[in-house]
Amino acid sequence: MTISQALTHIKQQIQNAAEQSDRKTDEIRLLAVSKTKPNDAIFEAYQAGQLAFGENYVQEGVDKIRYFEAQNIQLEWHFIGPLQSNKTRLVAEHFDWMQTLERAKIADRLNEQRPQEKPPLNVLIQINISDEASKSGIAPPDMLPLAEHICQLPHLRLRGLMAIPAPTNVLTEQQNAFTQMARLFDKLKAAFPNQQIDTLSMGMTDDMQSAIQCGSTMVRIGTAIFGARDYHKA
Repeated sequence: MTISQALTHIKQQIQNAAEQSDRKTDEIRLLAVSKTKPNDAIFEAYQAGQLAFGENYVQEGVDKIRYFEAQNIQLEWHFIGPLQSNKTRLVAEHFDWMQTLERAKIADRLNEQRPQEKPPLNVLIQINISDEASKSGIAPPDMLPLAEHICQLPHLRLRGLMAIPAPTNVLTEQQNAFTQMARLFDKLKAAFPNQQIDTLSMGMTDDMQSAIQCGSTMVRIGTAIFGARDYHKA
């Protein structure tokens, strides 16, 4: 299956899941997770109409952003990996979205380092919804204080929440985590009615349908588009 065919298949799955949930397909955005994938694979996805891409590794992502800018191809780039303090400047200067914000210190650095000529950096707060010690993200009770802090920073724009629940093939467990996220998302919107909070980023290749049923507005799909990842290139 080509990348173009895979994208068509994924979009059909999104449409089916949306219809089953009485939702509109255009409420759900597809983020193509392109980490470890070469530029020609991203270009093939772009030719098939995909414009938003997610990267987990800062320098790899920046290299790709620069490559496509040099080709005068305007894509939307999301950073979706854990971010260390010494890498914030690269994200602030090059990416359009930062989906894994979990600390006020990182928020402050991104705000300070965002170039004045660029629009505010769109950010999502990452929630550790499954309370996994190995996972990044904050506990649900810490969401509103961090959101309040972010909303005071002029070069950041809080857009919503992101989560990577513990992997499971048990449908009820998937839905439980995603339902908790949907409730937090509603709580965040209610607390900040004047902010453009419109993005609930959850759902990947194996649990996309459950995520959409529970209210996801952005699914992050890599393997089903590009095939298995080659981590030797990471």
